[in-house]
Amino acid sequence: MSLIKFNNRNRLFPSWNNEGLKNFLSNDDFFNNDFFDEDGLMPAMNVKEHDNDFEIEFAAPGFTKKDFEVTIDDNVLNVCGEKKEEKEEKKEDYTRKEFNYNSFKRSLSLPKTVNTDQDVKATYKNGILKLNLLKKEEAKGQAKKVIEVL
Repeated sequence: MSLIKFNNRNRLFPSWNNEGLKNFLSNDDFFNNDFFDEDGLMPAMNVKEHDNDFEIEFAAPGFTKKDFEVTIDDNVLNVCGEKKEEKEEKKEDYTRKEFNYNSFKRSLSLPKTVNTDQDVKATYKNGILKLNLLKKEEAKGQAKKVIEVL
């Protein structure tokens, strides 16, 4: 079973008189759904804080290690992924050409506790890009402040 999200059922079955069809086709809200939203194409991300480092995971299946670019610039972590694929099959009486293009870019402001002078460890396995960013020595083992929720 597949679940499909609809923001407005009236867009699915508009009144089919001339005015209704005109409004349906000229309605800018038609393209303002989650399918066309850029965030819908972003990989899911997990951030975990450990005593000595931060671990960031991106779900990016279908990519290879060569498809990623990871940089730190001015305390901002940039993770880019880009994959291009083209297939062409030529026969005597036809040509079939297929192409696929996937890309994303995520930028994260790093906390001051991250040691940007140390190398970032990046691994890609089973569709998961995992980054490990070490903490500064003075930040390791600091007690977290617990805030009571009232």
